[in-house]
Amino acid sequence: MRRFTCTASSDAVFSSSLTPAGDRRRRLASMFRLIASSLCLRCQRVPALPVILRPCVTLSSAENQQTVEALYDLSVDIQKVRKLKSWVLHQSPAYTKEVADLLKDMGASGSVVARILALHPESILCCPEQVEAQRELWMSVCPNQKELVSIIEKFPASFFTSSSHHDNQRDNIAFFQSLNLNKRIVTKLMASAPLSFSRPVEQNQLMVRTLQQAYTELGGEDANMRIWLQKLLSQNPFVLLKPPDVLRQNLLFLRDRGFSTAELLRLLSKLRGFVTELNPDNMRRTLAFSQDAMGCSEEDLRDIVLSCPALLYYPEEILSERFNGLLSVGVSMSQITETPTVLELTTQIIIYRLQRLRSYGYDVRTGSLQVLNGTKKDFEVSCGRLQIRRERPLFNPVAPLRGDD
Repeated sequence: MRRFTCTASSDAVFSSSLTPAGDRRRRLASMFRLIASSLCLRCQRVPALPVILRPCVTLSSAENQQTVEALYDLSVDIQKVRKLKSWVLHQSPAYTKEVADLLKDMGASGSVVARILALHPESILCCPEQVEAQRELWMSVCPNQKELVSIIEKFPASFFTSSSHHDNQRDNIAFFQSLNLNKRIVTKLMASAPLSFSRPVEQNQLMVRTLQQAYTELGGEDANMRIWLQKLLSQNPFVLLKPPDVLRQNLLFLRDRGFSTAELLRLLSKLRGFVTELNPDNMRRTLAFSQDAMGCSEEDLRDIVLSCPALLYYPEEILSERFNGLLSVGVSMSQITETPTVLELTTQIIIYRLQRLRSYGYDVRTGSLQVLNGTKKDFEVSCGRLQIRRERPLFNPVAPLRGDD
């Protein structure tokens, strides 16, 4: 850095003058020296600017180059792996080629292997013996390896689990098979709710016993219990992860609200296991809000809940938005109480479907809201019927024409 300096010769020139002008020059010289000294000190105190490093080869040198090259050879999206799970590329040992070969041996194509490794790169950290053990375990419930590959492609994290969970997985598979559940249901549980298979089997046994006991106490028939349990677990496999006490508390709350035993059994089945997601305080607030909004009696409210159990778990903010959305497009509250299941649809879906119905000349203000209900596929079927009805000719096109005799 360039420093300011003052020479002795210049000082002598200024000090030798005894005239007023020389005195003025001497004062200026002193001022310049003071400024120069101040600038020198300031420059010495300025901290060095941080060096901004650009991404270069040295930053990626810590990566396991054998892993990176193996992933490149398998056409895996390396940039995606670096963005989402970069830490995997720094691990050693890694079994990239071995895991890929095992997947291919199951019937996975090269593109499928690449997708699996990009979606769940942690899989390359599983040793071949662990992957082989998982294959044997899953094949005990999977009908064939083709279906297993399909499951791994959708739920890779469920397949490539820690080897420490292997014994729990085996015990839980044996338990669910002892319930005579369909193998496909057991496979779905393993894929979509892997935590329920990684934990000790005793916890699942306790929750299943609680569900079976509730079903029996509410009047369910033993002959139908397996089908009922199978349907409930397939619709909401996470019910196994909930505390059994939550189920009992919620059923007691609903019983206190006037629901009969038969109605509770209907709710338990209709809620698809969501009864374990509820709690009495939230249900109390939601029911009070719904009753006030619809202006109905306690008995009518119970009938509405039986038709639309979603009223039990939707928070007040969502219900308020959906009530207001329906009312703003001309739907009456009496129509909503007659078809409460429309409250399961978001306001955006309602507006879209109303626009579609208007294009076919259907006015929900004078018709039934039932046409709005259902899945996207159900709604498209309803629209197709309306279109056919609108375009139906007034005459019979196959009737013979009357000609002159």
